Amino acid sequence: MTDQPSAASPINAAAIPMNRPASATAINTVKPSNLSTVTLGGKTILSIDLGRTSTKTCISRDANNVVFIPANVKQMPIEQIRGGVFEAKATDVIKDLWLEHQNSGYAVGQLAADFGANLGVGQSKVEDALVKVLAAAGYFQLKDEIYVVIGLPFLSLEQFEKEKLQLVTLITGNHRMSFRGEPISLNVAKVWVMPEGYGSLLWTETQPNKAVTVPDFTKIAVGIIDIGHQTIDMIMADNFRFARGASKSEDFGMSEFYTRVANEINGADSQSLALIEAVNKPKGERFYRPKGESKPTNLDDFLPNLTEMFSREICSRVLAWLPERVTDVIITGGGGEFFWEDVQRLLKDAHINAYLAAPSRQANALGQYIYGEAQLSAAVRAANS
Repeated sequence: MTDQPSAASPINAAAIPMNRPASATAINTVKPSNLSTVTLGGKTILSIDLGRTSTKTCISRDANNVVFIPANVKQMPIEQIRGGVFEAKATDVIKDLWLEHQNSGYAVGQLAADFGANLGVGQSKVEDALVKVLAAAGYFQLKDEIYVVIGLPFLSLEQFEKEKLQLVTLITGNHRMSFRGEPISLNVAKVWVMPEGYGSLLWTETQPNKAVTVPDFTKIAVGIIDIGHQTIDMIMADNFRFARGASKSEDFGMSEFYTRVANEINGADSQSLALIEAVNKPKGERFYRPKGESKPTNLDDFLPNLTEMFSREICSRVLAWLPERVTDVIITGGGGEFFWEDVQRLLKDAHINAYLAAPSRQANALGQYIYGEAQLSAAVRAANS
Protein backbone atom coordinates (compact mmCIF):
# COMPACT_ATOMS: atom_id res chain seq x y z
CA MET A 1 0.00 0.00 0.00
CA THR A 2 1.35 3.43 -0.86
CA ASP A 3 1.82 5.99 1.86
CA GLN A 4 -0.96 8.52 2.23
CA PRO A 5 0.19 12.12 1.69
CA SER A 6 0.55 14.12 4.87
CA ALA A 7 -1.99 16.88 5.38
CA ALA A 8 0.89 19.13 6.30
CA SER A 9 2.84 18.55 3.09
CA PRO A 10 3.66 21.64 1.07
CA ILE A 11 3.76 20.83 -2.63
CA ASN A 12 7.38 21.82 -2.86
CA ALA A 13 10.11 23.40 -0.80
CA ALA A 14 9.11 26.94 -1.78
CA ALA A 15 5.88 26.73 0.23
CA ILE A 16 6.77 29.09 3.07
CA PRO A 17 3.89 30.90 4.81
CA MET A 18 3.96 34.65 4.32
CA ASN A 19 4.29 35.43 8.01
CA ARG A 20 7.59 33.62 8.41
CA PRO A 21 10.86 35.55 8.24
CA ALA A 22 11.85 34.08 4.87
CA SER A 23 8.92 35.89 3.25
CA ALA A 24 9.89 39.33 4.47
CA THR A 25 11.84 40.14 1.31
CA ALA A 26 10.53 42.64 -1.23
CA ILE A 27 7.80 41.26 -3.49
CA ASN A 28 9.09 42.90 -6.68
CA THR A 29 12.78 42.17 -7.08
CA VAL A 30 12.91 42.48 -10.85
CA LYS A 31 12.95 45.81 -12.69
CA PRO A 32 11.28 46.22 -16.11
CA SER A 33 14.65 46.57 -17.83
CA ASN A 34 15.61 43.09 -16.57
CA LEU A 35 12.46 41.43 -17.87
CA SER A 36 12.62 39.76 -21.26
CA THR A 37 9.29 39.18 -22.93
CA VAL A 38 8.68 35.48 -23.52
CA THR A 39 6.90 34.73 -26.76
CA LEU A 40 5.36 31.53 -28.09
CA GLY A 41 5.72 31.42 -31.84
CA GLY A 42 6.06 35.19 -31.80
CA LYS A 43 2.97 35.61 -29.60
CA THR A 44 3.09 37.31 -26.19
CA ILE A 45 0.91 36.12 -23.28
CA LEU A 46 -0.01 38.43 -20.38
CA SER A 47 -1.47 36.70 -17.31
CA ILE A 48 -3.54 38.79 -14.90
CA ASP A 49 -4.71 37.57 -11.48
CA LEU A 50 -7.11 40.29 -10.30
CA GLY A 51 -6.44 40.16 -6.58
CA ARG A 52 -8.20 42.66 -4.37
CA THR A 53 -4.98 43.34 -2.46
CA SER A 54 -2.82 43.35 -5.55
CA THR A 55 -2.84 42.39 -9.20
CA LYS A 56 -0.44 39.51 -9.80
CA THR A 57 0.83 39.53 -13.36
CA CYS A 58 3.45 37.77 -15.47
CA ILE A 59 4.64 37.25 -19.04
CA SER A 60 6.41 33.92 -18.45
CA ARG A 61 6.16 30.85 -16.23
CA ASP A 62 9.11 32.07 -14.12
CA ALA A 63 7.83 32.39 -10.55
CA ASN A 64 10.50 34.97 -9.74
CA ASN A 65 9.17 37.32 -12.40
CA VAL A 66 5.57 37.58 -11.18
CA VAL A 67 4.93 41.25 -10.40
CA PHE A 68 2.62 42.52 -7.65
CA ILE A 69 0.79 45.80 -8.32
CA PRO A 70 -1.42 47.13 -5.47
CA ALA A 71 -5.06 46.97 -6.55
CA ASN A 72 -5.83 50.66 -5.92
CA VAL A 73 -7.08 52.60 -8.98
CA LYS A 74 -8.11 56.26 -9.16
CA GLN A 75 -9.44 58.09 -12.20
CA MET A 76 -8.05 61.63 -12.25
CA PRO A 77 -7.83 64.69 -14.53
CA ILE A 78 -5.11 64.22 -17.13
CA GLU A 79 -3.39 67.44 -16.01
CA GLN A 80 -3.10 66.10 -12.47
CA ILE A 81 -1.98 62.63 -13.54
CA ARG A 82 0.90 64.13 -15.51
CA GLY A 83 2.23 65.91 -12.44
CA GLY A 84 5.09 63.47 -11.91
CA VAL A 85 6.71 63.75 -15.32
CA PHE A 86 9.54 65.83 -13.91
CA GLU A 87 10.76 62.83 -11.91
CA ALA A 88 13.64 60.67 -13.08
CA LYS A 89 12.54 57.66 -15.12
CA ALA A 90 14.72 55.50 -12.89
CA THR A 91 12.20 55.77 -10.04
CA ASP A 92 10.47 52.54 -9.01
CA VAL A 93 7.73 52.07 -11.59
CA ILE A 94 5.54 50.14 -9.14
CA LYS A 95 5.47 53.19 -6.85
CA ASP A 96 4.58 55.58 -9.69
CA LEU A 97 2.15 53.87 -12.09
CA TRP A 98 -0.01 56.22 -14.12
CA LEU A 99 -1.50 56.16 -17.59
CA GLU A 100 -3.81 57.98 -19.95
CA HIS A 101 -6.49 56.14 -21.90
CA GLN A 102 -9.47 57.47 -23.86
CA ASN A 103 -8.94 61.03 -22.58
CA SER A 104 -8.93 59.94 -18.94
CA GLY A 105 -6.05 59.74 -16.50
CA TYR A 106 -5.54 56.88 -14.04
CA ALA A 107 -3.26 56.40 -11.07
CA VAL A 108 -2.65 52.74 -10.22
CA GLY A 109 -1.25 51.01 -7.14
CA GLN A 110 0.64 52.93 -4.49
CA LEU A 111 0.26 56.22 -6.39
CA ALA A 112 -3.52 55.77 -6.41
CA ALA A 113 -3.43 54.98 -2.68
CA ASP A 114 -1.47 58.19 -2.11
CA PHE A 115 -4.32 60.07 -3.82
CA GLY A 116 -6.89 58.42 -1.53
CA ALA A 117 -8.05 55.38 -3.54
CA ASN A 118 -8.92 52.26 -1.55
CA LEU A 119 -8.76 48.62 -2.68
CA GLY A 120 -12.32 48.57 -3.99
CA VAL A 121 -13.52 45.82 -1.66
CA GLY A 122 -17.09 44.83 -2.53
CA GLN A 123 -16.89 45.93 -6.16
CA SER A 124 -17.07 43.60 -9.12
CA LYS A 125 -13.62 42.72 -10.39
CA VAL A 126 -14.77 43.77 -13.85
CA GLU A 127 -14.53 47.37 -12.62
CA ASP A 128 -11.09 48.81 -13.38
CA ALA A 129 -10.02 45.48 -14.94
CA LEU A 130 -9.07 47.13 -18.24
CA VAL A 131 -6.98 49.77 -16.46
CA LYS A 132 -5.15 47.04 -14.53
CA VAL A 133 -4.47 45.08 -17.72
CA LEU A 134 -3.13 48.21 -19.44
CA ALA A 135 -0.99 49.08 -16.41
CA ALA A 136 0.51 45.57 -16.41
CA ALA A 137 1.15 45.73 -20.16
CA GLY A 138 2.83 49.10 -19.73
CA TYR A 139 4.97 47.84 -16.87
CA PHE A 140 6.24 44.96 -18.99
CA GLN A 141 6.74 47.34 -21.94
CA LEU A 142 4.45 45.28 -24.16
CA LYS A 143 3.19 46.58 -27.48
CA ASP A 144 1.38 45.46 -30.62
CA GLU A 145 -0.36 42.05 -30.44
CA ILE A 146 -0.77 40.30 -27.09
CA TYR A 147 -2.93 37.53 -25.61
CA VAL A 148 -4.49 37.93 -22.15
CA VAL A 149 -5.46 35.27 -19.59
CA ILE A 150 -7.42 36.60 -16.61
CA GLY A 151 -9.39 35.17 -13.67
CA LEU A 152 -12.78 35.85 -12.07
CA PRO A 153 -14.48 34.49 -8.93
CA PHE A 154 -17.08 31.77 -9.55
CA LEU A 155 -19.88 33.27 -7.45
CA SER A 156 -22.41 31.49 -9.68
CA LEU A 157 -22.38 30.08 -13.20
CA GLU A 158 -24.74 32.82 -14.38
CA GLN A 159 -22.67 35.66 -12.90
CA PHE A 160 -19.39 34.16 -14.06
CA GLU A 161 -20.61 33.89 -17.65
CA LYS A 162 -22.03 37.42 -17.54
CA GLU A 163 -18.83 38.96 -16.16
CA LYS A 164 -16.70 36.81 -18.46
CA LEU A 165 -18.48 38.32 -21.47
CA GLN A 166 -18.02 41.81 -20.02
CA LEU A 167 -14.28 41.25 -19.53
CA VAL A 168 -13.76 39.82 -22.99
CA THR A 169 -15.64 42.75 -24.55
CA LEU A 170 -13.71 45.33 -22.51
CA ILE A 171 -10.23 43.95 -23.07
CA THR A 172 -10.29 42.54 -26.61
CA GLY A 173 -9.24 44.86 -29.42
CA ASN A 174 -7.00 47.84 -30.02
CA HIS A 175 -5.98 50.18 -27.19
CA ARG A 176 -3.91 53.33 -27.44
CA MET A 177 -2.57 54.76 -24.21
CA SER A 178 0.17 56.86 -22.74
CA PHE A 179 2.00 54.94 -20.02
CA ARG A 180 3.96 57.30 -17.77
CA GLY A 181 4.21 59.70 -20.71
CA GLU A 182 5.23 57.09 -23.30
CA PRO A 183 2.75 56.28 -26.12
CA ILE A 184 1.85 52.58 -26.43
CA SER A 185 -0.39 50.80 -28.93
CA LEU A 186 -1.78 47.38 -28.03
CA ASN A 187 -3.89 44.87 -29.90
CA VAL A 188 -5.39 42.28 -27.54
CA ALA A 189 -6.06 39.47 -30.00
CA LYS A 190 -7.67 37.03 -27.57
CA VAL A 191 -8.87 36.96 -23.95
CA TRP A 192 -9.30 33.76 -21.95
CA VAL A 193 -11.20 33.96 -18.63
CA MET A 194 -10.69 31.31 -15.96
CA PRO A 195 -12.33 30.68 -12.56
CA GLU A 196 -10.10 31.97 -9.78
CA GLY A 197 -8.10 29.15 -8.22
CA TYR A 198 -7.96 26.92 -11.28
CA GLY A 199 -4.61 28.38 -12.28
CA SER A 200 -3.11 27.01 -9.05
CA LEU A 201 -4.10 23.49 -10.10
CA LEU A 202 -2.45 23.92 -13.51
CA TRP A 203 0.70 25.34 -11.94
CA THR A 204 0.90 22.62 -9.31
CA GLU A 205 0.45 19.77 -11.76
CA THR A 206 3.25 21.02 -14.03
CA GLN A 207 5.90 21.20 -11.29
CA PRO A 208 8.76 18.74 -11.75
CA ASN A 209 9.82 18.72 -8.09
CA LYS A 210 6.59 17.67 -6.39
CA ALA A 211 6.93 15.58 -3.26
CA VAL A 212 6.48 11.84 -3.80
CA THR A 213 3.46 11.90 -1.49
CA VAL A 214 1.56 14.35 -3.72
CA PRO A 215 -1.04 12.52 -5.83
CA ASP A 216 -1.59 12.85 -9.57
CA PHE A 217 -4.24 15.56 -9.60
CA THR A 218 -5.23 14.70 -13.17
CA LYS A 219 -6.62 11.35 -12.01
CA ILE A 220 -8.59 12.26 -8.86
CA ALA A 221 -11.28 14.64 -7.68
CA VAL A 222 -9.48 17.54 -6.01
CA GLY A 223 -10.66 20.71 -4.30
CA ILE A 224 -8.83 24.01 -4.84
CA ILE A 225 -9.28 26.47 -1.97
CA ASP A 226 -8.17 29.96 -2.99
CA ILE A 227 -8.33 32.24 0.05
CA GLY A 228 -8.18 35.70 -1.46
CA HIS A 229 -8.80 39.21 -0.21
CA GLN A 230 -12.44 39.53 -1.27
CA THR A 231 -13.55 35.92 -1.75
CA ILE A 232 -12.76 32.37 -0.82
CA ASP A 233 -12.95 30.38 -4.05
CA MET A 234 -13.81 26.71 -3.61
CA ILE A 235 -13.65 24.90 -6.92
CA MET A 236 -13.45 21.24 -7.80
CA ALA A 237 -11.68 19.49 -10.64
CA ASP A 238 -12.64 15.88 -11.34
CA ASN A 239 -9.93 14.14 -13.38
CA PHE A 240 -8.81 17.62 -14.43
CA ARG A 241 -12.33 18.59 -15.57
CA PHE A 242 -13.66 21.78 -14.01
CA ALA A 243 -16.75 20.73 -12.05
CA ARG A 244 -18.83 23.89 -12.47
CA GLY A 245 -21.85 22.40 -10.72
CA ALA A 246 -19.82 21.67 -7.57
CA SER A 247 -17.76 24.87 -7.47
CA LYS A 248 -18.45 28.23 -5.91
CA SER A 249 -16.95 31.41 -4.47
CA GLU A 250 -18.09 33.13 -1.28
CA ASP A 251 -17.71 36.76 -0.28
CA PHE A 252 -15.51 35.92 2.68
CA GLY A 253 -11.79 36.44 2.63
CA MET A 254 -8.84 38.38 3.93
CA SER A 255 -10.77 41.67 3.77
CA GLU A 256 -12.98 40.41 6.61
CA PHE A 257 -9.88 39.39 8.55
CA TYR A 258 -8.29 42.83 8.06
CA THR A 259 -11.56 44.41 9.22
CA ARG A 260 -11.36 42.41 12.45
CA VAL A 261 -7.72 43.43 12.90
CA ALA A 262 -8.62 47.08 12.29
CA ASN A 263 -11.41 46.87 14.88
CA GLU A 264 -8.74 46.20 17.52
CA ILE A 265 -6.84 49.41 16.68
CA ASN A 266 -8.04 52.94 17.27
CA GLY A 267 -8.28 54.84 13.99
CA ALA A 268 -7.25 51.91 11.77
CA ASP A 269 -8.37 51.54 8.16
CA SER A 270 -8.88 47.91 7.10
CA GLN A 271 -7.95 48.76 3.49
CA SER A 272 -4.69 50.48 4.42
CA LEU A 273 -1.73 49.03 2.52
CA ALA A 274 0.41 49.76 5.59
CA LEU A 275 -1.90 47.73 7.84
CA ILE A 276 -1.93 44.80 5.38
CA GLU A 277 1.87 44.91 5.17
CA ALA A 278 2.17 44.95 8.97
CA VAL A 279 -0.13 41.93 9.37
CA ASN A 280 1.98 39.92 6.95
CA LYS A 281 5.32 40.68 8.58
CA PRO A 282 7.10 38.11 10.79
CA LYS A 283 6.26 37.85 14.47
CA GLY A 284 8.04 40.57 16.42
CA GLU A 285 7.88 43.04 13.52
CA ARG A 286 4.13 43.55 13.29
CA PHE A 287 3.69 47.18 14.26
CA TYR A 288 1.11 49.52 12.74
CA ARG A 289 0.51 53.21 13.45
CA PRO A 290 -2.66 54.67 11.94
CA LYS A 291 -2.43 58.20 10.63
CA GLY A 292 -2.81 60.69 13.47
CA GLU A 293 -1.91 58.25 16.24
CA SER A 294 1.15 58.91 18.41
CA LYS A 295 2.20 55.29 19.00
CA PRO A 296 2.16 52.14 16.89
CA THR A 297 0.16 49.09 17.94
CA ASN A 298 1.90 45.75 18.36
CA LEU A 299 -0.32 43.38 16.37
CA ASP A 300 1.21 40.36 18.09
CA ASP A 301 -0.85 41.24 21.17
CA PHE A 302 -4.03 39.95 19.50
CA LEU A 303 -3.18 38.60 16.03
CA PRO A 304 -2.58 34.92 17.03
CA ASN A 305 -6.05 34.61 18.58
CA LEU A 306 -7.73 36.29 15.61
CA THR A 307 -5.82 34.03 13.23
CA GLU A 308 -6.88 30.88 15.07
CA MET A 309 -10.56 31.90 15.14
CA PHE A 310 -10.58 32.96 11.50
CA SER A 311 -8.91 29.72 10.44
CA ARG A 312 -11.71 27.80 12.11
CA GLU A 313 -14.31 29.83 10.21
CA ILE A 314 -12.50 29.15 6.95
CA CYS A 315 -12.40 25.41 7.62
CA SER A 316 -16.07 25.36 8.59
CA ARG A 317 -16.97 26.88 5.22
CA VAL A 318 -14.64 24.53 3.35
CA LEU A 319 -15.98 21.40 5.06
CA ALA A 320 -19.59 22.54 4.55
CA TRP A 321 -18.85 22.83 0.82
CA LEU A 322 -16.42 19.96 0.21
CA PRO A 323 -17.99 17.19 -1.91
CA GLU A 324 -17.92 13.77 -0.24
CA ARG A 325 -15.65 12.18 -2.84
CA VAL A 326 -12.92 14.80 -2.39
CA THR A 327 -10.20 13.90 0.12
CA ASP A 328 -7.38 16.04 -1.29
CA VAL A 329 -7.31 19.83 -1.50
CA ILE A 330 -4.83 22.43 -2.74
CA ILE A 331 -4.66 25.56 -0.59
CA THR A 332 -3.63 28.69 -2.45
CA GLY A 333 -3.80 32.48 -2.49
CA GLY A 334 -2.40 35.04 -0.07
CA GLY A 335 -4.85 33.93 2.60
CA GLY A 336 -4.01 30.29 1.96
CA GLU A 337 -0.38 31.07 2.66
CA PHE A 338 -1.17 33.17 5.72
CA PHE A 339 -3.52 30.67 7.38
CA TRP A 340 -1.74 27.53 6.17
CA GLU A 341 -0.46 26.19 9.48
CA ASP A 342 -3.85 26.39 11.20
CA VAL A 343 -5.94 25.37 8.19
CA GLN A 344 -3.90 22.27 7.32
CA ARG A 345 -4.04 21.12 10.95
CA LEU A 346 -7.81 21.57 11.13
CA LEU A 347 -8.36 19.81 7.79
CA LYS A 348 -6.13 16.94 8.93
CA ASP A 349 -8.53 16.42 11.85
CA ALA A 350 -11.25 15.88 9.22
CA HIS A 351 -8.98 13.39 7.38
CA ILE A 352 -8.52 15.78 4.46
CA ASN A 353 -5.10 15.84 2.81
CA ALA A 354 -4.05 19.44 2.21
CA TYR A 355 -1.22 20.78 0.05
CA LEU A 356 0.02 24.34 -0.15
CA ALA A 357 0.57 25.70 -3.65
CA ALA A 358 4.03 27.15 -3.99
CA PRO A 359 4.55 29.99 -4.38
CA SER A 360 1.01 30.44 -3.12
CA ARG A 361 0.38 34.06 -4.05
CA GLN A 362 1.83 33.67 -7.55
CA ALA A 363 0.38 30.26 -8.42
CA ASN A 364 -2.82 31.47 -10.10
CA ALA A 365 -1.04 33.92 -12.38
CA LEU A 366 1.53 31.28 -13.32
CA GLY A 367 -1.09 28.62 -14.00
CA GLN A 368 -3.10 31.04 -16.10
CA TYR A 369 0.00 31.74 -18.16
CA ILE A 370 0.48 28.00 -18.71
CA TYR A 371 -3.15 27.79 -19.86
CA GLY A 372 -2.46 30.53 -22.41
CA GLU A 373 0.58 28.60 -23.63
CA ALA A 374 -1.52 25.48 -24.10
CA GLN A 375 -4.22 27.34 -26.00
CA LEU A 376 -1.76 28.99 -28.37
CA SER A 377 0.12 25.73 -28.93
CA ALA A 378 -3.15 24.01 -29.81
CA ALA A 379 -4.00 26.83 -32.23
CA VAL A 380 -0.58 26.54 -33.90
CA ARG A 381 -0.94 22.77 -34.27
CA ALA A 382 -4.41 23.16 -35.74
CA ALA A 383 -3.18 25.78 -38.20
CA ASN A 384 -0.33 23.53 -39.33
CA SER A 385 -2.35 20.34 -39.64
